[in-house]
Amino acid sequence: MGENRYTFGDIIGDPVIGERFQKVRDYFFLRESTYDMTSRCNVRCEGCYYFTGEKQNTPDNTNPEDWRRLLTAEKERGITFVVLAGAEPSLVPELCAACYQVIPLGAIATNGLKPIPADIDYRIHISVWGNDATSLAVRKAPDMLARQIDNYRGDPRAVFVYTFSPVNIDQAREVTELLAKNGLQITFNMFSAPVGYTGPLRHTSKTLARTRRVMTELLAEFPETVLFSPYNILVHTEEKGLHDLFSCSYPRMNPSTAIGLGRSFRQYRTNLAWDRDAACCVPDTDCEDCRHYAAGSAVVTARMYRHADNPRSFAAWLDYVDTYLAVWVRGYEKGKNLCADPVIPVSDS
Repeated sequence: MGENRYTFGDIIGDPVIGERFQKVRDYFFLRESTYDMTSRCNVRCEGCYYFTGEKQNTPDNTNPEDWRRLLTAEKERGITFVVLAGAEPSLVPELCAACYQVIPLGAIATNGLKPIPADIDYRIHISVWGNDATSLAVRKAPDMLARQIDNYRGDPRAVFVYTFSPVNIDQAREVTELLAKNGLQITFNMFSAPVGYTGPLRHTSKTLARTRRVMTELLAEFPETVLFSPYNILVHTEEKGLHDLFSCSYPRMNPSTAIGLGRSFRQYRTNLAWDRDAACCVPDTDCEDCRHYAAGSAVVTARMYRHADNPRSFAAWLDYVDTYLAVWVRGYEKGKNLCADPVIPVSDS
């Protein structure tokens, strides 16, 4: 028998797929850029992206009015979603507030040791690199998870981001159980080596396979706590990185300025300057090793048409986008995953 051929109309004609497509399609207006808010940090983590490369030496602009003017200009050029990061944005809440007042859709990446004021109503991503013993060893901070939970228990803005590395795979269950008991949610990230990093946090084929098994178990056992999908698991634990699998859309690896991220995305440093040649969601990451959840949120979602040749692939892509929106957009509620056995479609190039 010949291979089944589907039109896009056939695929979204399925009522379940069609309903989910309409749900995520309402967010196609999102256009992101990222902003390093400060070069200061209250921890020092092994393998830190910020303290790699030249951006750590950039002088800080601490004037809220300058940040407000920058975000106003960003809004005028079509940016609708901001990601505030840097070293540690919670140390400059007045700058975060200035950004929120101009563009109220966004997320803040934080280590969670200092609460972000409640009137900054962005999604808050709290980085977790293991249990408290591992956090002390890798991040040089005692009782880190306990302090993070105390700061964000009951806060609907919060999602904990567990970064899998070779040294913490077996701790993910302990952390997930603790967050579930406290009514908090978790999503998963993969340690992606900074340029030149050769330390113990870099993944191998064996640790990628172990991570895949653990992610799969936790997603099945904690469906109300874990914001993830089978397709997220598959994509982010492949031996090939995101660029090799999907061709990265960010300017650093994408020379085109015609459409999409190549045209709109900028990564601002703490002095409010940006460099297209370095513009990336997580600058100074080794692109070949990049499996970062932030990168995937744009790189995979930009490949809708590669996934639109059959219902299974498109359902998997919808699961990925549904997960991305639930993790990044304040107030978006994730639905039930539609595809339990996804495959990565071949390149459409």
